[in-house]
Amino acid sequence: MKLNTNENPYPPSPKALAAYEAFDVSSLRLYPPLPMRALREAVAQAEGVAPENVFCGNGSDEILALCFPAFFDEGGEGAAFADITYSFYPVFCAFFGVPCTQVPLEEDFTLDLNKLSAAKAQGLLVANPNAPTGIGIPLTEIEAFVRKNSGRIVIVDEAYMPFFGQSAVPLTKKYENLLVVKTFSKGYSLAGMRCGYAVGNAALIGGLERCRDSFNSYPVDSVCQAVCAAAIGDGAYYEEKNALVVSERERLTAELAERGFTVLPSKANFVFARHGAVGGREVYAQLRARGVLVRHFEKPRISEFCRITVGSREQNDALLSALDEFLPR
Repeated sequence: MKLNTNENPYPPSPKALAAYEAFDVSSLRLYPPLPMRALREAVAQAEGVAPENVFCGNGSDEILALCFPAFFDEGGEGAAFADITYSFYPVFCAFFGVPCTQVPLEEDFTLDLNKLSAAKAQGLLVANPNAPTGIGIPLTEIEAFVRKNSGRIVIVDEAYMPFFGQSAVPLTKKYENLLVVKTFSKGYSLAGMRCGYAVGNAALIGGLERCRDSFNSYPVDSVCQAVCAAAIGDGAYYEEKNALVVSERERLTAELAERGFTVLPSKANFVFARHGAVGGREVYAQLRARGVLVRHFEKPRISEFCRITVGSREQNDALLSALDEFLPR
């Protein structure tokens, strides 16, 4: 049972599946639509922005990677982000020759945005909700942070926002320095399609487009464009399914607490949990031996934690049963 990569336990929208089945495969001899107009318009309508404020790519990872050569100077003041956050941020910095400053999370694993603002950097990155902790930052605090850093770019990575519901996208109409990056992988149950998008000022979107077009003008394939455009148009379906994930997240949190775990207050589709008597590596190994995969990090401060994807009710019950087989009573 795979609870280690934060996939959604529910299937994609019927509208997305219908778009897949109706796709004209004879058109695959042609390159995909370069402007991605239909997809960008669908995203724009769902997000309440204009199509020129939308950029699409092969998953949010590709878009985040493009941000570094697009907005940061090699060898310049670099980027700043939390020390415990999405692990690809420092990887992208190293690959593109961008210096980085990592600001330690607080003892309770929250991020002090004032300390991040104090970092000497060209731009700032915030994962909200954060990964792997799952902790979310309220929109009011994000807005104050963006406003305070008006002289440099602020990139908010909202991969897990469908399970929090406080997106910063509306702020992109007020602040030209804000870029919000999202994905179809988590909230839209389309991890296998590899599609993501960014919303921001037209100048920021233009910077991403020039960077992308310098080496790959056709990144999002035709099938993906059609399926994701249909998916994002079915907001009611995803609200219903993601509400189930949130409900299960709260139930799983309570069940884990009863079994001796400390669980950080998650706003994502996973929980970050530490047992009081059994180490994180041992929990991971014992679950793996029973056919349940969770994520363990051999890193300072978080090595006693496991990150557990919130599955369906049946999957979560199976996880809890596996834990009951080896945890001390």
